[in-house]
Amino acid sequence: MTLHPPATDRSAPTAGGPAGRPGAPPGPAARAGALLRLTRPWFWPLGWAAAWFGSVLATRSWLPSPAAAPRTVAALLVLGPLVWGAVLAVNDLHDLPSDRRNPRKATAPLVTGVLTEADLAAWHRRFAVAAVSVALVAGPAFAAGTAVVLLLGWLYSAPPARLKGRPGVDVAVNAVVVGVLAPVAGWSLHRPVGDYPLVLAVLGLLLAAALYLPTTVLDVAADTGAGVTTAAVRWTPRRCRRLGLGLWVVATVVWLVTCHLDPMVRGESWAVQVALAPVLMVAYAVATRRPTIGRMAAVCLVFAVPGIDFLRACVSG
Repeated sequence: MTLHPPATDRSAPTAGGPAGRPGAPPGPAARAGALLRLTRPWFWPLGWAAAWFGSVLATRSWLPSPAAAPRTVAALLVLGPLVWGAVLAVNDLHDLPSDRRNPRKATAPLVTGVLTEADLAAWHRRFAVAAVSVALVAGPAFAAGTAVVLLLGWLYSAPPARLKGRPGVDVAVNAVVVGVLAPVAGWSLHRPVGDYPLVLAVLGLLLAAALYLPTTVLDVAADTGAGVTTAAVRWTPRRCRRLGLGLWVVATVVWLVTCHLDPMVRGESWAVQVALAPVLMVAYAVATRRPTIGRMAAVCLVFAVPGIDFLRACVSG
């Protein structure tokens, strides 16, 4: 449970500057820029890449057919600014006590006061309604999945559930959304959800959990000060790094098994997969010794090499 700071600390920051610092009201351009930063555009590719993976698996083609163009454009909007905007608005709204203690969040719109708590609440509703509405263009299964992600995003950040403060559950929520629901979303644009390979769902769950765990280490000091019991606060950063590495190793093994069982990959691509397996494990171990968002993004890029080679074998086969 979050330990709330005194009422004076929870008051909305003064518009135009950090909490408690007077300043001129922000103009439209500043507010628009703050709203864009709120959606974290650097996170959008996570959903896009996972959905693209699922789409390629479903169609055995690098690009969707012209007939699928409207569904694809809708999916890009939903998995980019709309879902991220809705989820991160409610996240920032309820993370204000820890964000004020976190140097990494010093420029967050709510911390600086460019956006207010009322702004974030309103934009959460707008993004959520827009996400579900646009998702309907991509199909009923895609829209249902979008609604599930929005619900999980709310439960993750908002009290009384506040799953972010429940060690293990915080990891599971992020792993399910990024590692399972995102690739299934891309798959659902072309084929029934029930046909998605179970082994790839398990693989995605393991990979996403391994990638998320080190991110809890980044904010352990701020979360501890605000009373947010994340995985890193409860289990310590060292244990989180070790658990993440263990999950990453298991995921790599599952990945090799998946490649070996697929006759299209077992040919010339098999040697590439085997050669890159130790590289993946070393890259993860090095990056998580002192994790940063940039280093975890680099790990994702390293994994993209065997991932794209896997897809190449599927497409050519």
